Amino acid sequence: MQRPDAVLFRLKATSKKHLLQKLSEVLAQQTGRDERDIFDRLVEREKLGSTGMGGGIAIPHARLPDLDRVYTVFATLDEGIDYESVDERPVDLIFALVAPQEAGADHLQALAKASRLLRTADFCTRVRGASSEDAVTSLLLNYDSAIAA
Repeated sequence: MQRPDAVLFRLKATSKKHLLQKLSEVLAQQTGRDERDIFDRLVEREKLGSTGMGGGIAIPHARLPDLDRVYTVFATLDEGIDYESVDERPVDLIFALVAPQEAGADHLQALAKASRLLRTADFCTRVRGASSEDAVTSLLLNYDSAIAA
């Protein structure tokens, strides 16, 4: 996993829908794609089952036609929100991604790496205690290297 395309630190979101709207806005800026299309695809994926993994973590994702690569956003929330997670705990750490429609292996690989990273208890504790966007970015890069090794 390369450096996330965006890191959002202590984002304020009032609901799952509001969070997905904010993530869609950032992903649209990155990809040059329509914000509403990204939002609709993220919501469509959530209808299949919540991407809230438990432990305060969610990995919303979708596939879009005509993307050149996987785009990612990592966000910490100012306050946890109801995300319909498997453990019903509020979500405060989010790794969102959109991938090319035809990128089967790349999409799955990105999801697996995000999942491994967010299942590292020490990483989550440190990110939750981080004091800046730069600190979160540094943690993402350092832990990703350790997990890849």
